Amino acid sequence: MPGDPIDSLIASMGQFGSAGRETAESFRKLFGVDRPIAEQFMKYLERLFLHFDLGPSLLYYPKPVAEIIKSRLPWTIGLLGITTVVSWTIGNVLGALVGFSKRRKLNSAILLVSICISRIPYYLLAMILVFTLAYMIPIFPTGHAYGILVRVDWSDINFIANVLKHLVLPSLSIILVSVGGWMVSMRSMLVNILESDFIVFGESKGIKERDLMMEYAFKNALLPQVTGLAMSIGFMMGGSLLTEYVFAYPGIGSAFVEGVTGRDYNVVQGVFLFVIISVLGANLVIDLLYPLIDPRIRMEE
Repeated sequence: MPGDPIDSLIASMGQFGSAGRETAESFRKLFGVDRPIAEQFMKYLERLFLHFDLGPSLLYYPKPVAEIIKSRLPWTIGLLGITTVVSWTIGNVLGALVGFSKRRKLNSAILLVSICISRIPYYLLAMILVFTLAYMIPIFPTGHAYGILVRVDWSDINFIANVLKHLVLPSLSIILVSVGGWMVSMRSMLVNILESDFIVFGESKGIKERDLMMEYAFKNALLPQVTGLAMSIGFMMGGSLLTEYVFAYPGIGSAFVEGVTGRDYNVVQGVFLFVIISVLGANLVIDLLYPLIDPRIRMEE
């Protein structure tokens, strides 16, 4: 990346001329950015693996990067937790309804709309929602996690209601895009399963259509969707980074964009590391829970 984090820091401090240059040199020695890149990287790995230290923030020194991520993590977890569960559930239910329905023209129209919406970038849909539902029709706030003049008190029902109201547009921008993808995927799974031999055999045995659809077709189609849920967390988290920035939402996405614009490399690396661990952890949890979902892959006793 072009630019110097120290220059950005000195500019934000309003120091120029000889005094600014002297301060910049002292900061470069303090942060160790005057050393070769390879040496800086080895020092970073040493702090990370031996001391679990992500280093200090270059823009908010001496505040540690771990503290910045810790303070903003609950907001991102709340945003992604709600959007992931809601979009996955609604998408699979709608996909099942479309897959089971025999109205071809209606199904084709719904699929076309779903595909178009699922291809819209998160941040673009976020800006459209802000323009329509915050400026043209001022129903929801334009951004932030809660009102500027609101006192933070999680025991106050009014504060919680204010937080939920500010959460609507960021959540909606992610849910609308994600639902379309889950819907198309579930419908495709069902189309293939309904042509399987065991479905035809069940029909010949006289199993009720409702039981055949729900107990056999839907459950089998749901298994790949569970796997896709863990894999999609990385994509949703990547999309939420810019969504948070559009809405000035105080999550790790905003911290990441601030780190990029301010050349705060430690914050950027810390957020990247957290995203990687989150995606790998989610896949590990799904792998461990999969035998409970699918009895066919349980270990033999």
